[in-house]
Amino acid sequence: MTPTKEPHVRSPKSDKTLPVNGRVTTTDSTPTFPGTPTKAVYKTLDGCEAAAYVAYRLNEVMAIYPITPSSPIAEWCDQWASEGKKNIWGTIPAIAEMQSEGGAVGAVHGMLQTGSMATTFTASQGLLLMIPNMFKIAGELLPTVFHVTARTVATHALSIFGDHSDIMACRSTGWGMLGAASVQETMDFALISQAATLRSHLPFVHFFDGFRTSHEVSKIQMLDEKVLRAMIDDKAIAEIRARAMSPNSPTLRGTAQNPDAFFQGREATNPLYAACPNIVQEVMDEFAKHTGRQYQAFDYVGSPRAERVIVLMGSGCEAAHEAVEHLTRQGEKVGVVKVRLYRPFDGKRFMEALPRTVKSIAVLDRTKEPGASGEPLFQDCIAALYEGLGQGWGRITTLPRVVGGRYGLSSKEFTPAMVKAVFDNLALAQPRNHFTVGINDDVSGTSLPCDVNFSTESDKVIRALFYGLGADGTVGANKNSIKIIGEETENYAQGYFVYDSKKSGSMTVSHLRFGPEAIRSTYLVTRANFVACHQPMFLERYDMLKSLVTNGTFLLNTPYSPEEIWSKLPTPTQEALIAKKVKFYVIDATKVARDSGMGGRINTIMQVCFFALSGVLPREAAIEAIKNSIKKTYGKKGEEIVAMNLKAVDNTLEHLHQVTLPNKTNGTGPLLSPMTSDAPQFVREVLGKITAGE
Repeated sequence: MTPTKEPHVRSPKSDKTLPVNGRVTTTDSTPTFPGTPTKAVYKTLDGCEAAAYVAYRLNEVMAIYPITPSSPIAEWCDQWASEGKKNIWGTIPAIAEMQSEGGAVGAVHGMLQTGSMATTFTASQGLLLMIPNMFKIAGELLPTVFHVTARTVATHALSIFGDHSDIMACRSTGWGMLGAASVQETMDFALISQAATLRSHLPFVHFFDGFRTSHEVSKIQMLDEKVLRAMIDDKAIAEIRARAMSPNSPTLRGTAQNPDAFFQGREATNPLYAACPNIVQEVMDEFAKHTGRQYQAFDYVGSPRAERVIVLMGSGCEAAHEAVEHLTRQGEKVGVVKVRLYRPFDGKRFMEALPRTVKSIAVLDRTKEPGASGEPLFQDCIAALYEGLGQGWGRITTLPRVVGGRYGLSSKEFTPAMVKAVFDNLALAQPRNHFTVGINDDVSGTSLPCDVNFSTESDKVIRALFYGLGADGTVGANKNSIKIIGEETENYAQGYFVYDSKKSGSMTVSHLRFGPEAIRSTYLVTRANFVACHQPMFLERYDMLKSLVTNGTFLLNTPYSPEEIWSKLPTPTQEALIAKKVKFYVIDATKVARDSGMGGRINTIMQVCFFALSGVLPREAAIEAIKNSIKKTYGKKGEEIVAMNLKAVDNTLEHLHQVTLPNKTNGTGPLLSPMTSDAPQFVREVLGKITAGE
């Protein structure tokens, strides 16, 4: 049962009940609230599309410049504009691609001065290039929302992956900051931040974790345009129009001030920042009335008598939530505070979110601030606790022990096992402070020990791994599979795709989950029921069966027949197949694709095999759904492309064969070493491990 205050995505046909905003309702229909759509609509999409869905409908102009991983947001908006789709005011937003992120933010700044509803999308160095204008936009009280796929800022190396270093670099700009932890929250917070900026007159950064949330595909409840329209205050927009620069109402802006005036003017904004958290909470409460999903500036999940509490924000909240639910069922007195509104930081609401019984707190930051006394969120929480005890905020009367830690830099994994490691640290008489979790720090010794065998994943969830090559169609096919399952069944669906930053030609691993309950597992699949290897050359180099559970299913694309394949496998693969009692299937997908006129594109064939073997859908229903998906996906490319894919579907199952496993091995030997034996030690032991995917 989900706590009343915790937002929860529900299957429209579930027979369970749960409290929604203080009321108990059956979930076979959407709860009735003022302005609520009559029927919940569920779609399967990623975080970028979720943000774009709202941003496009609530803005008139967008200045864009591509940067990974935010580029798809702008691409969606550009596509919709080219198709003539309109925003909630009945106009087609104007899209302008600039020459740099600095140009994009400068253009948005100018648009805002003219009274327009304007936005942009960015991350990492792109966001940093916007900082000078961000200070000005906040200082001039120009309402806007920038949607940011939070990403690592380059230091000793560039990284395209996600953490909060770019967000933290902007925390002094005076912008409100609202952080989403899931795809559902990304759509919801895009609306909440837009309503809040209009009412508070402060600009907002709406951020969500790059790749982990921005590119995660998930089944979510869509926001009806009626809700968007109801949440946007026409009076606030009229005020923006009235303040616009115009020769008919000249105003003085952009002045230079001396010591006699600047300080006073800077402090004059204090009432606005003091009022902002209340405004955001009011917007969240109004949002709950329309949707049934109630958010708080700080959401607490866990035991009401928790003694150990973790505080964090972003996608790590979901893994922590999952771990806390598991541990509390075992009688552990633990909890997690999810930080939604990071700026302005409301110390009073933070204190009120903590249970009265808390004795120790771990504040986790997804960034590193070298030389500081602690990372940013840690420092904010410490300051709030000291001030709050003096002011009588919240329910605690004595200062808990507080430690800080770092996790998840550059999208490093953050799992329930790591959450448990943090709780175990808090249980010590002297918990380690300024720790790291998720790495083995053998240089400075900061890392916490972690039980890698600890798992919270439910047996009700089907987990699948697909190994393919960049640009071979594997990822696209898996995204279609998620949409089919998410929209053709009552199951929740989640997909996450691990790309090499070199993209085309490198290995991609697709991590898919399906189940009857909401999926909070914002980490990679390590215990798969189904594994598919789309490129047979991977067998020689990687342990494909490492994550496959006992009695799981393994599908291999290979040119060898069921009778020939066994002797062609590496010996460790044969040993794993026998030991885990694997159901082993093979198909020559390359031949099927070629015979169907598709050249080397095997994605559709392998998709059919997955549905045939996984049992997620009845076979005939799955085939029909795949064919409908093909018509929708490839229809614009012409009838010939559609016909080839449909032919491939029909030709697949007769070429799919199960292999009877012998009881002894006769394989080709060990897996190939990633490096030659005469390579230097560093190359063998460091670069070799990285090359092997370890």
